[in-house]
Amino acid sequence: MTTRIITGVCLIALLVFALAMGGWVFSVLYMLTICLAMYEVYRALGDAGHRPVQWPSWLCLALSIPLFNLMGSITLLLPLVAGAAMLTAGVIMFRSEPRLEDILMSVMPLGCVLLPGMCMLGLQNAPDRADQLMLTILAFGVPLFGDTLAYFIGSRIGRRKLCPAVSPNKTVEGAVAGMAGSLLFALAVWLGFTFFTSTLPPIWHFLVLGFVGGFAGQLGDLFASLIKRHCGLKDFGSIFPGHGGMMDRLDSVYWSTVVMYVYLNLSTLMIA
Repeated sequence: MTTRIITGVCLIALLVFALAMGGWVFSVLYMLTICLAMYEVYRALGDAGHRPVQWPSWLCLALSIPLFNLMGSITLLLPLVAGAAMLTAGVIMFRSEPRLEDILMSVMPLGCVLLPGMCMLGLQNAPDRADQLMLTILAFGVPLFGDTLAYFIGSRIGRRKLCPAVSPNKTVEGAVAGMAGSLLFALAVWLGFTFFTSTLPPIWHFLVLGFVGGFAGQLGDLFASLIKRHCGLKDFGSIFPGHGGMMDRLDSVYWSTVVMYVYLNLSTLMIA
């Protein structure tokens, strides 16, 4: 437990540093996390006996960086991902023993790591610095604070299993505590940002983001657990003592980030 807490504090300090620096510092650090998480997923799938084709996904990731810097949007990433998926399917179909599951396993990291990961960079296109910080902090904090509360409450009073076929240790009580933690964090962000900006969205926006983001984060955590269970792994890696690998830390963040990115685009459309 001590190791887990110390590692968590160090990760929070690194996140605070990246958020404070912003700009290219945050973007470069976050792109490194995407690369590491995608590598961990592909390694897990390979160790499980699958034969994923990786290079189209890595090419997609490499091209997405200059395209994002050029266009300032992740919109072009969708056809890029579609192209990478079709190229992957073509490569596998021309194998001597093509297997449908190898196609599916090859393109899965595009959907569970690359696309949601790039949504985080898309948040940096928010109208002003306050919005960037607010949505980025929500994307990280809503699922992670919820996950922390779920862990401590669920491990102590959890009795009813939430999804035993996927993650035997998760409980209904822990999930409810996690949702409460996500809502509390969203409210704390609303309260904190009232001192920095006069154009803050109404409080109910934060309640919705806390609830939907927390729910998405828990689904992301379960999805990552399903991958690990399929691959026979406890963790995706050991880079963070007591926490596992990069994917173990960001699985819920990726799914929550999509919620924040959709909100950003919807609010921009409504303002326009």
